[in-house]
Amino acid sequence: MKESPVDAAPANDLAEPNEAATKAAVFCAAERLFALHGFQNVSVRDITADAGVNLASVNYHFGSKDALLFEIFRRRTAELNRERARMLHEASDRHQGKPPVRDILEALFAPPLRWASPENDRRISVQFIIRSRSEGTLEMREALTKDVSHLARFADSLIAAMPDVPRETVYWRLHFCLGMVHNNRFAEFDRLHVLSDGATREGDTEGLLKRMLDFAEAGFLA
Repeated sequence: MKESPVDAAPANDLAEPNEAATKAAVFCAAERLFALHGFQNVSVRDITADAGVNLASVNYHFGSKDALLFEIFRRRTAELNRERARMLHEASDRHQGKPPVRDILEALFAPPLRWASPENDRRISVQFIIRSRSEGTLEMREALTKDVSHLARFADSLIAAMPDVPRETVYWRLHFCLGMVHNNRFAEFDRLHVLSDGATREGDTEGLLKRMLDFAEAGFLA
């Protein structure tokens, strides 16, 4: 960006903000392109051209294309799981440390569902995370398999909410609920609409959340 003589600052003062802006531009361009076109179909040249930065920017700021992928994955999953943890903490506070099953499940379901809403700018982040499950690098796949600390708090809360249900059963039911989260996407509703011969059409995020909670809660309490 061209500076005016009045606003111009010494080069050293501008270097750090400019580098931060370049890094952010690369990050955002890469996230969007990977989410829309797939990890293997996007090159470093595609990313830098979209971001309007030098071709060497990816390696300079992130080390490699795979490292950039992992940084996007790490940051977005951390943000999503912090939001889940916040909702779970608030539910715990509302119920004196023992939230009911429905409130626990809402904390698990609501953040990714709301992010994925067509009206939400965060839907690109959800699309990226979804692709990570099928197209991710080895480091990303290992994180998905082994980093379960964010899920452990939900499992512990569900076990506490259902003390008479065997722990193994609680873990299986949580697993099935996670399948709902991973596969219940707005993009798939057109197929459901055709399958139901027009009987289903859910474009409202909160309405969809209620349907998911009704089903999952019934499954946990069965």
